[in-house]
Amino acid sequence: MVLAAIPLAFLAIFFAWPVAAIIGRGLSVRGIREVLTDPGLRSVAWFTLWQAALSTALTVAIGLLPAYVLARYRFAGRSLVLALVTVPFVLPTVVVGAAFLALLPASLDQTVWAILIAHVYFNLAVVIRTVGTLWGQLDPRVEEAARTLGASPRQVMLRVTLPLLRPALLAAASITFLFTFTSFGIIRILGGPRHPTIEVEVWRLTTQAFELRAAAALAFLQLVAVTGLMLWWSNVQSRQAVTLRLRPRGTATPPRTARQRALVASTVAGLVAIVVIPLGRLVAGSLRDGDGLGLSAWRGLGAAPGRGPASRPVADPLAAVGTSLRFAVLATVVAVVIGGSAAVAIAASRRGGSLLDAGLMLPLGTSAVTVGFGLLITMDRRPLDLRGSWVLIPIAHAVVAVPFVVRAVLPTLRSIDPRLRDAASTLGASPARVWLEIDLPFLRRALVAGAGFAFAISLGEFGATSFLTRVGNETMPIAIARLLGRPSPANLAQSYALATVLMVLTLVVILAVDRLRGDAVGF
Repeated sequence: MVLAAIPLAFLAIFFAWPVAAIIGRGLSVRGIREVLTDPGLRSVAWFTLWQAALSTALTVAIGLLPAYVLARYRFAGRSLVLALVTVPFVLPTVVVGAAFLALLPASLDQTVWAILIAHVYFNLAVVIRTVGTLWGQLDPRVEEAARTLGASPRQVMLRVTLPLLRPALLAAASITFLFTFTSFGIIRILGGPRHPTIEVEVWRLTTQAFELRAAAALAFLQLVAVTGLMLWWSNVQSRQAVTLRLRPRGTATPPRTARQRALVASTVAGLVAIVVIPLGRLVAGSLRDGDGLGLSAWRGLGAAPGRGPASRPVADPLAAVGTSLRFAVLATVVAVVIGGSAAVAIAASRRGGSLLDAGLMLPLGTSAVTVGFGLLITMDRRPLDLRGSWVLIPIAHAVVAVPFVVRAVLPTLRSIDPRLRDAASTLGASPARVWLEIDLPFLRRALVAGAGFAFAISLGEFGATSFLTRVGNETMPIAIARLLGRPSPANLAQSYALATVLMVLTLVVILAVDRLRGDAVGF
């Protein structure tokens, strides 16, 4: 299929080739054998696996209730709550990790509980928006019919609703698992040296121990494990897909009974408290001025960048805002085109579709540092001599964002009743008109959801960008990291101020996207 060729070419050039190049430089049979026989590295791999599985289970379980409330009930401030929930997902992990470090009691410092709490906090938006997108389009008459036949609310949930939501649940769980499996910033800040993951160990072996062979072998084994997992997960999701009667305009209604209003109020209050308290720590930190409160950090955002000890600029915060927006727009366009084409190709094919689906998920299971470094060492010769070009940065962002577009679009695409397409074709509609009149009205929300995910991912991406950025094109996360890397009260306050700008900017973007989408839960 022609549509499959576009994402395959993109994946091969900007992901497979760079990753193969960086792993090939240090990979050896001896290195793999050493990794497999090292008890310490086996312990690291086991911890990475079980903390990711537990983090995923907790995130899905906690996210179901708010996903239901936000999908089924319309109330004042609903769009703001949806936008607010998404902000933690795109903030640089170093900043929010530091906020959690200040918020959590000392007894949780460098513990597994601190890691789990932070992982749930970061990934809650994935469950709420991915599951909520499909939940908000389910025909409520299916549940009403089950209740009419005598089913209790619990039976309706377990036997009707959850099976219908299975594609979106699997999509949300797969994304959450990959993010927690490859977690880096959270583990370094909140886990410390006592709880390293594979990602942290690859970084340590590369930058501190200078053992490239072991690092490459560990990265290779991580990639193999993620590939196998995604092939299995893609097959499961394909087999579990169900055809549904979806409502393009959603099914949210105002809460009518006292019980419904109490459910909405308590859920929203708890959700807002969970999200706002850590974010409030950022705002409070930006207002610190010596021993008191002040606006010097905010005034410094528009001033000339400070100077470090070697007369190098620390950061130019205001320029970083414009650079991040420009890169995010370009990355979103690329990700939507590639991801949308891939979703259509996957839905239209069975065996080949599963392989393509698993392949497009691999960037989420690969170190962003590996991707960035690989792009740097491969894009240095014609016809793709891009090493000195800013174009590489939005491309790297798009590589990470494409899986989100696929995961947002695919469940809805698979749920469209094929009889609708058949009926349109029978009446003489061309394939293009069938797509425009049947598929697109259902997919519009999912495509905008994927675009929102891509834009948000680009705004907060740090790992790959740290290798590809050049003086004059620093993004907001890079500027924040540089300010944090030169510890001083002024730089720390300014980093929090810039993080607050990123937070507010994300809120504005998500609110605008949600308004364009109309009545929906997803991005």
